[in-house]
Amino acid sequence: MKQFEYISFILHDLGLVFEFLAIASLLPVAVCLIFREWGMLLPLLSAPAAFFLLSIPLKKLPVRAGIAPPVSVTLISVALSWFTLALIGALPFFFGLNMGYTDSIFEAMSGWTGSGFTMIGSPESVPNALLFWRSFTQWMGGIGIIAFGISLRKKTHLTLFRLFRSEGRPEEIIPKTGSTGRRMWRIYLFLTFFFTGLVMLSGIPLWDSLNLVMVALATGGLTLHAGGLAYYNNPLLELFLIPVMLAGAIPFKVYFLMYHGKIMAMFKDQAVRVIALIAAVGSAVIAFDLYTFSNLTIHEAIREGIFCAVSSITTSGLQNSNPHVWATVPIAVITMMMVIGGAMGSAAGGIKVNRVVLAYEGITWWFRRFFVSNRVLIPLRYEGRTLSKEISDLEISRNMLVIVVYVITIFTATILALHLYITSFRLEEVVFEIASALSNSGITTGYITAASPFAIKWIFIFLMWLGRLEVVTLLILVLGLMKGFEATMTQ
Repeated sequence: MKQFEYISFILHDLGLVFEFLAIASLLPVAVCLIFREWGMLLPLLSAPAAFFLLSIPLKKLPVRAGIAPPVSVTLISVALSWFTLALIGALPFFFGLNMGYTDSIFEAMSGWTGSGFTMIGSPESVPNALLFWRSFTQWMGGIGIIAFGISLRKKTHLTLFRLFRSEGRPEEIIPKTGSTGRRMWRIYLFLTFFFTGLVMLSGIPLWDSLNLVMVALATGGLTLHAGGLAYYNNPLLELFLIPVMLAGAIPFKVYFLMYHGKIMAMFKDQAVRVIALIAAVGSAVIAFDLYTFSNLTIHEAIREGIFCAVSSITTSGLQNSNPHVWATVPIAVITMMMVIGGAMGSAAGGIKVNRVVLAYEGITWWFRRFFVSNRVLIPLRYEGRTLSKEISDLEISRNMLVIVVYVITIFTATILALHLYITSFRLEEVVFEIASALSNSGITTGYITAASPFAIKWIFIFLMWLGRLEVVTLLILVLGLMKGFEATMTQ
């Protein structure tokens, strides 16, 4: 019976999160009133109403004090909760635009997970309130809804550490108290308003600037126009959006430390330095490739190369060009950068640079041990810490398992897509699109559209969901379905 008690109080606390979302999701309703789009009032109210109605029975579930759920239970619960977010987030699109429910779920999943794919071919024809709903879901999803929604509560039963891990956010500094969680929300709001003012300096109106900053800071890619950033044709706008995307891809702990006066924390963080290095090298390589292989002018190659490199390493999904017309080489480079992704504890997707660094350190550590006697102990140093041999072997093995499963997922999804959808798109473009979905990036060659087959849309929905939660959660969920959740919970 203990597993049912675990599930009961986890669902109880998730009911508190849904209650929080019911209130927070009223903000797009205010936008509806500002623009006097009265026809969108009921569609936009459907989401907060659904969150509220769902929270009522969940909050009434019995809770017994003195027990703590295993990590596996938390992972499974949060995974299913994120899918519930997409089901409810789809309602405004379903009722407001008469979209099919699959397309609506796709749009909502793309929003909550911070991806940039869309089923809306012409955003210009969509009411402003619904466009803001898309931006709002990306902005909320970027900070990590479950953990930070819980952090606003004074008394809950879930440990925030486990919730943070469940959202793919392993972090050294996590909100242990409600006050800490509220400070993080204030930091997030400050960054949003500050960068909105910065982007407005490029001559972009407040409405466009706010929406662009909300999605860029959350490393999402949904924009207000079908042409994306190419619609504006504004190099200064693209320049100002680069620090916004980078801000969303670095660990949130850096802002927390800066909030407490440790200004140099950003420059001392290893993940930040690696992201900056990859972005710089990637910009140079992509710009060179575009100039050499895609027949772009030097100015166009540098402009598109720098922006797309930053967008790919931060998994932001914003793009000022169409990779479909590019040669194979720059597509391959961007694919690799999307797969790497940003830092742990940020809004970015991908494998995360922390894992890439640990993989590199682990490989060099293994090779160094080959050339010395078994009696010689060679310690592994990672992020300023010296790890014992037992811990090093365990952490490296876990780290490499995640990377391998990530790559296998891309390979498997590509094979499925090639069997289910015969198109004129090249193989590297299909791999590019699959990697973009799993990395929660959304940079697209145009492969996935509203005209894509039903099965392809669900493959991408699954990939975006999996990318947001990371592969460990899926493995535990599948194991629970195969072996039974009671067996999984005891491990």
